[in-house]
Amino acid sequence: MIESELTETLREFVREREWESFHTAENLAKSISIEAGELLECFQWGGSVDAERVQEELADVLTYCLLLVDRYELDANQIVLEKLEVTRAKYPVDKAKGRSTRYDQL
Repeated sequence: MIESELTETLREFVREREWESFHTAENLAKSISIEAGELLECFQWGGSVDAERVQEELADVLTYCLLLVDRYELDANQIVLEKLEVTRAKYPVDKAKGRSTRYDQL
């Protein structure tokens, strides 16, 4: 799971550059979306995918997600596990296994 050492490394990176004032919740959410768009661009035209570029863009998305989690003083592991429980209830194995149908149409 996400380690506190990683979060502290991100905090230090931001502190060293005095970027805290730029990392509002709104700006971090925008950055997540922008970087997710850049990740999607890796797959835009199909064909072969540059795995190194995917890795770089995915790292950017994750970084901004973790910074937003930290901004709200949340526990990334906890919120993912809590959401997984909600999703488990929406998509029981006996109805959803092997299907991509939306939960309200199962």
